[in-house]
Amino acid sequence: MTTLLEPLRRIAAYAVCADSVGRVLLVRASERSGTPGTWSLPGGAVDHGEDPHHTVVRETAAETGLSVSVAGLHDVLADMRALPERGITIHTDRLIYQVSVRGGTLTDRVDRPTDLARWFTPTEARELPVRSFTARALGLPTSSADIVPDEAPEFPSFYAVPGPDGLHRAQRFAAYAVVTDPDDRVLLTRVSDGYPGAGCWHLPGGGTDYGEQPAAALIRELVEETGQTGRLVELLGVASHRDAASLGPEGYPIDWHGVRAFYRVVVDQPAPPTVADVGGSTCEARWFGREELGALPADRLTEVTAEAVQAARLT
Repeated sequence: MTTLLEPLRRIAAYAVCADSVGRVLLVRASERSGTPGTWSLPGGAVDHGEDPHHTVVRETAAETGLSVSVAGLHDVLADMRALPERGITIHTDRLIYQVSVRGGTLTDRVDRPTDLARWFTPTEARELPVRSFTARALGLPTSSADIVPDEAPEFPSFYAVPGPDGLHRAQRFAAYAVVTDPDDRVLLTRVSDGYPGAGCWHLPGGGTDYGEQPAAALIRELVEETGQTGRLVELLGVASHRDAASLGPEGYPIDWHGVRAFYRVVVDQPAPPTVADVGGSTCEARWFGREELGALPADRLTEVTAEAVQAARLT
């Protein structure tokens, strides 16, 4: 029964890398992994406080012997898989980057979780046992050896653990939206007192639930925080921010690492904003005209909001 397995959660970054003749780079899981013999994109877990851009470069070098540079964000997705032999279920938020090779030599690894790295044509890749997230990223058939849990287990939206420096630390994945309406207004939310960034204007959105896809979480959060029904337009990017001693409602400082995907969303039929989750981290939602948005002082916007608004070219 997968419902009896201990739930874990992690964030990871992976590389879609093609050579000059269109072959794609894949790595094989060894007997030391949870899915031996399967092939996937090179990559791995994001360390606490690490920018995922750096993760994908580090992990690709470790697994393949190749040095790569990041060209852009390819996709963001999530999945669950059960590993009964280890007694765990893992939800992984996966950031998929487009990369190109800068140098290095393709290298096999002995006695590691991945043991081979090879180039495959799209036709050859279709014949391989590939992980489901790799198939989705490459547009391949999605049959997979992964065991998918019957249902998402209960897992706290916020989870902090003691770190080596004495502070509790938390790593959280979230999805946020740059929301506009037909009049070109921008929708922002204000952070409640008692939360990091209190009083600042923030993007609608928030942490995703265990087993939830980022896009679905974003549309849910938009309704809960603002009362608006939105239409997803595009993925804008990913932001990684660390606050090494954030004090929130928990009452003790936390070394907080947030990895946030942000999207462009359009509300075709805007309504007066309403906050359904009373008493939570959002105390107000409001539509801003472009001039109003541009006139807001930098210290009135959260870090991720300023970055996303710039990426969407709204100011």
